[in-house]
Amino acid sequence: MTHKKATCSIPATDFDAVIFDLDGVVTDTASVHAAAWKRMFDDFLSRHAAREGVSFRPFEIETDYRPHVDGKPRLDGLRSFLESRGINLPEGGPEDPPGAETIHGLGKSKNADFLDQIQENGAKVYNSTVDLIHSAKTHGLKTAVISSSKSCAMILDSVNLSDLFDVRVDGVDSEILGIPGKPAPDIFLEAARQLRVEPERAVVIEDAVSGVRAGRAGKFGLVVGIARAGGRETLRDNGAHAVVEDLSEVCVVGDLETMEPLPSALDVFDRISREAAGKTPAIFLDYDGTLSPIVESPDLAVMAEDMREAVIALSRHCPVGIISGRDLGDVQDKVGIDTIVYAGSHGFDISGPKGLQVEDTVGEEFLPALDKAETALSQKLGALPGLLVERKKFAIAIHYRRVDPEKVERVEAVVDEVAAGHPELRKSYGKKIFELQPKTDWHKGKALFSLLRTLKLDRQDVLPFYIGDDVTDEDAFRALKGRGIGIVVRDRPYETAAAYSLEDPDEVRRFLVQLIPLCRRSS
Repeated sequence: MTHKKATCSIPATDFDAVIFDLDGVVTDTASVHAAAWKRMFDDFLSRHAAREGVSFRPFEIETDYRPHVDGKPRLDGLRSFLESRGINLPEGGPEDPPGAETIHGLGKSKNADFLDQIQENGAKVYNSTVDLIHSAKTHGLKTAVISSSKSCAMILDSVNLSDLFDVRVDGVDSEILGIPGKPAPDIFLEAARQLRVEPERAVVIEDAVSGVRAGRAGKFGLVVGIARAGGRETLRDNGAHAVVEDLSEVCVVGDLETMEPLPSALDVFDRISREAAGKTPAIFLDYDGTLSPIVESPDLAVMAEDMREAVIALSRHCPVGIISGRDLGDVQDKVGIDTIVYAGSHGFDISGPKGLQVEDTVGEEFLPALDKAETALSQKLGALPGLLVERKKFAIAIHYRRVDPEKVERVEAVVDEVAAGHPELRKSYGKKIFELQPKTDWHKGKALFSLLRTLKLDRQDVLPFYIGDDVTDEDAFRALKGRGIGIVVRDRPYETAAAYSLEDPDEVRRFLVQLIPLCRRSS
């Protein structure tokens, strides 16, 4: 990660998590929201002026958006602006159609316009924010995203960022849980609660005055304001500990700051061979993006035949395992090799060659709750066109890729309701997916060492390798520090806990082929 000029640092030893606002921090959807608000309000205000016989006074983004609307739940923003103009409208209800001159009707008009713009033009992502998220996770910090918008899930999916966050609290959650809008701190406090961190050990990053005030009111350890278009003093006056123009000015500091540039595992294979001298290599890999290329639909992620041949050849001389977020049966079907070990659902479900004895499988106690949640979701959502409720052994995936975008809020509301009724489960996110999983402290690093114990490979004469491409793989890289070798698959530089890098699945295949003679000698 490169820094424009680091004017603010986040010490990894002092904090456990970073909570990001969505609009204006992660994505430039704030400008899309503002434009949609202006179109809706101007249409309403022109009709209102004609009826009342007064001059038309338009909604001004520069003077009306930030104080009355920005950072607030949609209906609260409507009420705030209309009150500033002395206009009283009936509240109406959720059944009001778009365009009805009620709070709910105007809110629906604005939301429909916003969704149309996002679907047509997409959302701009601030790359400096994505870099900071990667850096935070590399240093072991948890991450969350908050938004007053009920369209948060759709926006993150549209820019493929859902997987970057451990927790998301959005407008749907706020409505279900009764969370008041900013400047009340409750939405940030709920994110901290779900992350299981104390507010004083968490960082809040905001671009709105109401968000900065909320962060300080919640007594968060560090509140960073982003003044992309000016207003530094206003953010500072309202409680920001630090103010920057862009998150390229913020860095996470810790042991990784002094790391040398990451070498290619292919270029320094001789060094890796020396590290493996006298030890038995044990090779563990992710599937998507590592053994197969990243594709638009997970169903299309197919492993090339020459990759399959390399894995088979390697497995003849050393233990080989795949740790995937996919369901066990799914990843087994995708790979189709019966001489290796598989850990599906991030290690909750393990299978391998005949004779493998799996002990203490994590997650069995959660099966009754998953069964009940599956029944509830199927009853409440089964008739919704385009929706698929997929039961995995240790998770329930709710696929909404083919659902009408205007119905996604309803889908998430039902998922939240079911999750609230089963406190032993937690909601997570994927690409066009909500997922209910066991609420337990579990990640790929713990799955890797659970697998080593299961295979009786947790010994000093075994050198574990882990190769993966995703942010979730950073847990495995950190777990291997001083114990094994982590190799990240990436096509652009970013901070990582891995020791070496490869560019793509083809380089992974070439590396596995080079490992075969090394493993043959050790065996």
